[in-house]
This record gives sequence, structure tokens and C-alpha cells, in this order.
Amino acid sequence: MAWAYIFFAGLLEIGWALGLKASHGFTRPLPTVLTLIAAALSFWLLAQAMRTLPAGTAYAVWSGIGAFGTVLLGIVFFQDSVSAGKLACLLMIVAGIVGVKIFS
Repeated sequence: MAWAYIFFAGLLEIGWALGLKASHGFTRPLPTVLTLIAAALSFWLLAQAMRTLPAGTAYAVWSGIGAFGTVLLGIVFFQDSVSAGKLACLLMIVAGIVGVKIFS
């Protein structure tokens, strides 16, 4: 169950990270509220996962999912720049997440 918590916590991290951009510095009410809710739920799920998983493993996977998804969706929704180097680095993040999971 802890791995499911981490997975959903990572998805929510993507949501709140993108929500920070969409809230325009917390000046837009709806994105601000949704961002804060997503952040709170993400941290809660991470904390639940850390009840059984090692802290370093849980945090590495959570932040890796968040980083990967935020960069990818930033490219799609906010027209963030894309390059071969950036895509290669995203693949390394995925490799790191898989490696941490395999060796945990």
C-alpha cells in the first residue's frame, strides 16, 4: 500500500507544482485553493508511505515522480522549452526512480 501512497502523492506533487504557476503567485483564488489542497494531500500521502518505507526511498521516488511529471506537463501546458538534453535528463530521472524501487 505504501507504494500506492507514493505514486498518488507524486501525482499530487505534479498538480501542486503546476498549480503554483497557474496561481500567479497566489493571486488567483481557485488555482491557489486547489494548489494548497493538492500540496496538503501530497504531503499526507507521503507521510503515510513513510510509516513503512525508508524516508530516503519514499522521498526520492516522490520527488522523482513530481519532477518528471512537472517538467513534462510544463512542456505541454506552459510551453516550457524542450531539448534532447532535457528529455535525456527526464529519462535519467525515470531510471533513478526505477532503480530506487528495485533496490529497496
